Amino acid sequence: MGWLQKLQQRWKAGSIWQVIKILLAFACTGLTIVWLMKPILHFFFGYEIPGWARVLYYILILPIYNLVLLFYGFLFGQFHFFWEFEKRFFRRIATMFTK
Repeated sequence: MGWLQKLQQRWKAGSIWQVIKILLAFACTGLTIVWLMKPILHFFFGYEIPGWARVLYYILILPIYNLVLLFYGFLFGQFHFFWEFEKRFFRRIATMFTK
């Protein structure tokens, strides 16, 4: 069994094409977040960006990442998958902080 089929089973996707659309949504989201980093950090720090600012960016960008992920999920016709994915993700985060 190939890795696409394993993802199809794990994500309970109906077809390999659905898995590919999900992977494309993840890829586009990641590229968008990385693409946004430079202008945002330049806005706050100019052209001398300290290393800690990049780390802080990745921590603070999480809520925006989730919104962008839902947006791309919608564009690729996989909104339901990503909506459920986000709910599971935030449930796990909430249980980490309630223990």
